[in-house]
Amino acid sequence: MIGSARLRSGIQAMVQVVYPPQCLTCNAIIGSDSGLCATCWRDTPFITGFCCDLCGVPLPGDAADHPVLCDDCLQIERPWVQGRAVMVYRNNARRLVLAFKHGDRTELARAAGQWMTTAGRSFMRDDQLVVPVPLHWRRLARRRYNQSALLARQIANLSDSLFCPDLLRRYRFTGTQDGKGRDARFDNVSGAIAVHPRRRTMLEGRPVLLVDDVMTSGATFAACADACLAAGAGEVRVLALARVAKDG
Repeated sequence: MIGSARLRSGIQAMVQVVYPPQCLTCNAIIGSDSGLCATCWRDTPFITGFCCDLCGVPLPGDAADHPVLCDDCLQIERPWVQGRAVMVYRNNARRLVLAFKHGDRTELARAAGQWMTTAGRSFMRDDQLVVPVPLHWRRLARRRYNQSALLARQIANLSDSLFCPDLLRRYRFTGTQDGKGRDARFDNVSGAIAVHPRRRTMLEGRPVLLVDDVMTSGATFAACADACLAAGAGEVRVLALARVAKDG
């Protein structure tokens, strides 16, 4: 085992010499696997300070000694118990997400999965199921991959959790949520997602970590969490790569 580990390490070192890591945004050569050069890292709005305990949106002020919620999470009943996001969906974060989601940049999942694991580490559970938000088969056929599933796989590997890519199914095509208001977003996905009948037994009583690339209103996360809880899951937590936040 030790010899195999040393061999893999040696091979990885050789690969990095021939193909040194490049910044995911500008392709500059970088000295680590962090994914971004110093300039692009600075220009990416990572969420590093005080944030809402349910959706991860940044909040003004200093951290409190108890969970604090944003205005949206005070107004909307969330079916999950905690949530985090890595970055605010603007500027370079938006460019990264769009490239990953629509530009076939699937290699972004590696760095993004590492960032997400770090962001959610504090609330992860040992026996959790890591579950991606599902795509409808029509959209999956057109896109050829589910970006949320690629992220969830990385997170499961890094957190030593069980990855269940087909726990949830989107049984009704909901189209795009772009341009819809908050209430319309919730109505659009209501009843569209359910637990796969063959996966119900593995779900009973277990905590679930739901993974998606972007959280806007939280409607899709809510539909997924409701489906998991209705099928007997334990507590549900959510983790997004990016969180849409109001300006100002």
